[in-house]
Amino acid sequence: MNENDIMSKSTSRRGILRGAGAMAGASLVTVGASLSSASFAQAQEPPSKGVWKFAECALLLVDYQPEMLRAVRSETSSALIELNVRFLIRAAKAFGVPVILSTVGVGGKVNSPTVQAIADELPGTTAIDRSTMDAWEDVNIRSAVEKAGRKRLVFAALWTEICLAYQIIDALRDGYEAMFVVDAVGGLSQVAHETAIRRLIQAGAIPNTSRAMIDEWFRDWKTPQGTEYRAISAWYGSELQKLAGASGSMGG
Repeated sequence: MNENDIMSKSTSRRGILRGAGAMAGASLVTVGASLSSASFAQAQEPPSKGVWKFAECALLLVDYQPEMLRAVRSETSSALIELNVRFLIRAAKAFGVPVILSTVGVGGKVNSPTVQAIADELPGTTAIDRSTMDAWEDVNIRSAVEKAGRKRLVFAALWTEICLAYQIIDALRDGYEAMFVVDAVGGLSQVAHETAIRRLIQAGAIPNTSRAMIDEWFRDWKTPQGTEYRAISAWYGSELQKLAGASGSMGG
């Protein structure tokens, strides 16, 4: 075999190897694109069909304590968060939606109890105090949820990125549906709040707002719930005006 034959065979082998490498690379790109498309499609798939009815839901309110409210630095002010939580409670009570209230670190003297304005909306209700930031890890919380017997859970908690996010992700893992009320929660910063919202949506939770949540619960003005809501809505509007007046008087 002469030198030209050897060079020709070597070139041929390199061509075959390059071709095989290109084919393998193309296959990996195709697989990667397919997986990305599947993941994107899965993320965009609606986590729940149909609007939520009050008879299907329980409301979980977690860590509405002075220390948490004072530290909120995201879009909704602590005063409006507090009002929206009270709005949710009044509607839940009127519609027969079970309300589970929880605090963290009160027994260990780390934090104070639930702020008085929210506690006053739930007379006779004892907050379930925990040591864990993930309420879903607390056996008493889980027991209260199971006792309520509702698979659709509406969550509001402080802060968005910690005590709201952790419990929802675990509840979803355990087969519950989760909706969270974005204007009744807040984070330590706007970026923390928004990042948590994106994380929760990606996990399969559904965002909502306080008024939209309540309207979704009753939906029909002709029902007894619609009649009950008229008084609650009037109260809420009046409280909003007071907040606006207070902000104006402070130059806000």
